Amino acid sequence: MIECSVCHSKISANNNNSKAVARAYDRHRSDVSSKTRFLNLLLVVGDCILVGLQPILVYMSKEDGKFEFSPTSVNFLTETAKVFFAIFMLLIQARRKKVGEKSLVSLSTFVQAARNNVLLAVPAFLYAISNYLKFIMQLYFNPATVKMLGNLKVLVIAVLLKMIMKRRFSIIQWEALALLLIGISVNQLRTLPEGSSAMGLSVATGAYLYTLIFVSVPSFASVYNEYALKSQFETSIYLQNLFLYGYGAIFNFLAILVTAIFKGTSSLDILHGHSRATMLLICNNAAQGILSSFFFKYADTILKKYSSTVATIFTGIASAVLFGHALTMNFILGISIVFISMHQFFSPHSKVKDEPRDDSLEMVDSQNSQRSKDSSFINMTAGANDDASHHVGHDEKAPLLPI
Repeated sequence: MIECSVCHSKISANNNNSKAVARAYDRHRSDVSSKTRFLNLLLVVGDCILVGLQPILVYMSKEDGKFEFSPTSVNFLTETAKVFFAIFMLLIQARRKKVGEKSLVSLSTFVQAARNNVLLAVPAFLYAISNYLKFIMQLYFNPATVKMLGNLKVLVIAVLLKMIMKRRFSIIQWEALALLLIGISVNQLRTLPEGSSAMGLSVATGAYLYTLIFVSVPSFASVYNEYALKSQFETSIYLQNLFLYGYGAIFNFLAILVTAIFKGTSSLDILHGHSRATMLLICNNAAQGILSSFFFKYADTILKKYSSTVATIFTGIASAVLFGHALTMNFILGISIVFISMHQFFSPHSKVKDEPRDDSLEMVDSQNSQRSKDSSFINMTAGANDDASHHVGHDEKAPLLPI
């Protein structure tokens, strides 16, 4: 038997856990307390500010249309800053442990947690690639367009969540995601300058090649990160973050070494070319990464990406005010469609409805171990019996986020 970390109900390990837990998760999300909703709102607001500022800071870091510093060095310093933050918070959490609890900073706890959370190396590697691509994308598009392209990840993430974590979406929600894709496409009409080139490729070819990687790699990283964090839900999030950021720092440091082999030892100077804008960028990226971990563990990836979508309007207005980028009619129409899509996706009427269940039939079915045609219709997937008993209790309304 596996115990739910949220409501402490029992789910059989022999059943198709992913579908049963997905249904229980949907029911839990529909009955959370107002305090939890407020904390989720704070997450969204904080994420909108940080994500909205990132393209602006990256754009401010460019000189004559290029970067004087190594983007890999920025990513390495960002991961290092997050490691120190995780250690700091872990020490604070360890001092507040209750009597009888195992110390979070003991060697045995650290080694056991490292073994259990080894899967975090996968999203850490993918994030190292996607963080580098964020700088490359700035060479092709203005900040507002980069944010709109990033919104394509929502559709990819929805597909991956359905495939990997068996999440369920209603027809209306799929339509909302399609509407999101239309909004992004409207914004992208006639944004590439004609006849320009970069790196020996036409801008259209190079830009869309990087866009494909820019969308697919971090989407898989986000979904797998959520899977890895929630699969070890009892482990402290700060301890998990220590592993995730530690892996990220290692991968980025290896990238710096590889760069030094091809470009010389001068590449080892990780502070070369940095300015005040890049220091602000490092702080912003670190805060954004820390906040994202709370999204993935205590909320979900879709909410995280939609909150990033809201940041698009902030990025567009800020880039227009600071750099004189015009807010075209395409951008305004695209943003309008995106907000309609977001409202449709999170509307109470678009939620997935639970299949009808007959408890008496399911009880007879569990006792006799026989499935009639009626009961097989009710139990459409393995694990439906356990899911039906996965009721929402009063304790479930406790805040999801650690306070």
